[in-house]
Amino acid sequence: MTEAIADTRRLFSKPQNLNDAYGPPSNFLEIDVSNPQTVGVGRGRFTTYEIKLKTNLPVFKLKESRVTRRYSDFEWLRSELERESKVVVPPLPGKALFRQLPFRGDDGIFEDGFIEERRQGLEQFINKVAGHPLAQNERCLHMFLQDESLDKNYTPSKVRQA
Repeated sequence: MTEAIADTRRLFSKPQNLNDAYGPPSNFLEIDVSNPQTVGVGRGRFTTYEIKLKTNLPVFKLKESRVTRRYSDFEWLRSELERESKVVVPPLPGKALFRQLPFRGDDGIFEDGFIEERRQGLEQFINKVAGHPLAQNERCLHMFLQDESLDKNYTPSKVRQA
């Protein structure tokens, strides 16, 4: 009777050098939603968020970008992706209608805690969407992440890799 001996030999792989160990990862996409700013007065008041993108994915024309968006811009992106792509789009953080009621005795949707909660939700949303390979080919996503202003009358199309 022969005993089975576990094979403990290692797979042969090339030795790792310093660039492999400490260089940028082969593919990365980092998106931060930060720096919420409330602007305007009265009914024209809203909060903007800074969106910073860093990537080495060839599908994006800019490897680093920084744009400012508001909640309604995220709603626009979500509706465009639902309409134009085959991607199941995750939900946005809630609209918080109750917080918009007058005479609440607090700042409602402009309260620091709410803004931070929404910022985190928007960051999760945009990272899930932008991380999806099919969504990465949608022109609306590229406009949202990299164009200073959104052309909401754009012609939907796919992005061609450079």
